[in-house]
Amino acid sequence: MSLSIRFLQLSPSSFISRSRTRYLQRAYLSTASPSIKSRPSSAKHSLSKVGVFRLSDASIRVATFSSSFVNQVKKRMPPKKAAAAEKKVLLGRPSNNLKIGIVGLPNVGKSSFFNVLSNTDLGKAANFPYATINPEEARIPVPDARFDWLCDLYKPASKVPAFLTCIDIAGLTAGASTGAGLGNSFLSHVRAVDGIFQVVRAFDDSEVIHVEGDVNPLRDMEIIQTELRLKDIEWVEKHLEGLKKTGRALNSTSLADKAKKEEIATVERVLHALTEEKRDVRKVDWSNKEVDVVNGLQLLTAKPVTYLVNLSEKDFIRKKNKWLPKIKGWIDENNPGDPLIPFSVALEERLQPLSDEEKAEEAKTGAVSALGRITTAGYASLELIRYFTCGPDEVRAWTIRRGTKAPQAAGVIHSDFENKFVCGEIMSYDDLKEYGSESNVKAAGKLRQQGKPYEMVDGDIAYWKSGA
Repeated sequence: MSLSIRFLQLSPSSFISRSRTRYLQRAYLSTASPSIKSRPSSAKHSLSKVGVFRLSDASIRVATFSSSFVNQVKKRMPPKKAAAAEKKVLLGRPSNNLKIGIVGLPNVGKSSFFNVLSNTDLGKAANFPYATINPEEARIPVPDARFDWLCDLYKPASKVPAFLTCIDIAGLTAGASTGAGLGNSFLSHVRAVDGIFQVVRAFDDSEVIHVEGDVNPLRDMEIIQTELRLKDIEWVEKHLEGLKKTGRALNSTSLADKAKKEEIATVERVLHALTEEKRDVRKVDWSNKEVDVVNGLQLLTAKPVTYLVNLSEKDFIRKKNKWLPKIKGWIDENNPGDPLIPFSVALEERLQPLSDEEKAEEAKTGAVSALGRITTAGYASLELIRYFTCGPDEVRAWTIRRGTKAPQAAGVIHSDFENKFVCGEIMSYDDLKEYGSESNVKAAGKLRQQGKPYEMVDGDIAYWKSGA
C-alpha cells in the first residue's frame, strides 16, 4: 500500500472550517502526483481525507491521505472493550452486623442446639411447646484455620476471631401466619434476623413429644415454608395496596413518578412469585433496581436458609437415616441450592464437656462435632467474609460483607479510617503463608497499595493509611 502525505504549515490561530478543509484538499491535489490530478473530481474528493495534528504551540500541520489507508487503519484498530458486567446487588441489609435465627417447629431441638452452639444455658430447653418466648442472643466464634495460623505466627497479646450472632427463636406452628400460637410475635422475631438456621427433627424419641403427633420432617418443612410465605403475601398485599393508593395520580413525565411505577411493578412481581409461582423470594432472579425494592420489604422468604437435620447420635455416627434422602429431595425440588447439614444435638451435648484428648478419641469412632461446620455455613450464607489486621499486640478478624470496598472495610475499625482514607497496604493470606514473613512478602513484590476502588477479598491482611 502506497501513501501520499503532504503537510501544510498553519498558524495556531487558524480555524479549520469545512470550507478551509476543502481548500486544503485542493491545495493537496495541486501538489499531488499527476495520477491523482487526472482522476475525476468526485473520485478526488472521495479518495482524500484531511487530518489535523497539533505538533506544538507554534504550528498546526494538516496531513491528507487516501481513504483506503483510513479504512485499513480502522480495520487494524483493536475492538472496543466489552462493557463491564453490572455488579449484582445482594439481597439483605447492607451491613456487617448481621444475625441468624434458629427457626423450626416446637420440640425439634432448637434451644438445645442453641445452648451447645453458644456453650451457654440461655436457651430454655423443655419437653413442651413454647418453652421459649423471648429470643435469646449469643455471639459464636467462627472457626478459621487461617486465623489460628496467624496467631501462631505473630503470637499476639490479644486474639479476636470473627463472630456470628445467633438468635434462639420460639417454635412456629401451623397457622402462625394468622397469629396461632403467638405466631405474629414469633414471626416478627424472624423478620428481625438476616438469615435462618431451620432445625428439622429426624429422630424418634417417645419421651420427646412432637407438636404434630409424629415425626415427619417433610411435613414440618412444608409447614415452616408455608407460614413464612403466607406472612410475606399478607405483608406484600398490604404494601402494594398502599402504593397503588398513592400512585393513582402518577403521570409519565416525572422521574419520581416513573420510579414509583417501577416500584409498583416490582412489588407486583414479588406477589406473583409468592402466590402464582410458589417460590421463595430469594430464589427469584432480581435486577439491581428490583433488589433495592425487595430489600426494603424485609421479607421472610428473602432470607437465606441453612437446613439443619437433627439426627439421633447413632444415626449421625453411622451416617444413615431414612429421612435424609427424602429431605435432600424436598430441598432440591422446592429450594434448590440451599445447604443441608446433618448433626446430632444429643451427640453435641455429650461431646461438649469432654477435653480435647477425649474428643480426639471419640473422633476415631466417627463422633465428630458438626458445630464448626454449621457456624461457618451460617456465616457464609449471610455473604460475610473477613479480613485480618496482624501485629504483636493483636491479631483480629474483621467481618465485612462480600463486595465491600477498601474505605468501607477500614471504616469497620473506625469511621475516621473511612472518612480520611488514603490507601491500604494489602497482602493475601496465601502469600504470607508461602513466604513466611511480611518482609519476605514485600521483597517478593506481593505487598500491594490499594486505593478506594479496591474490593476486599476474603483473607486479605490489611494495614490502613488515613489522613490527619
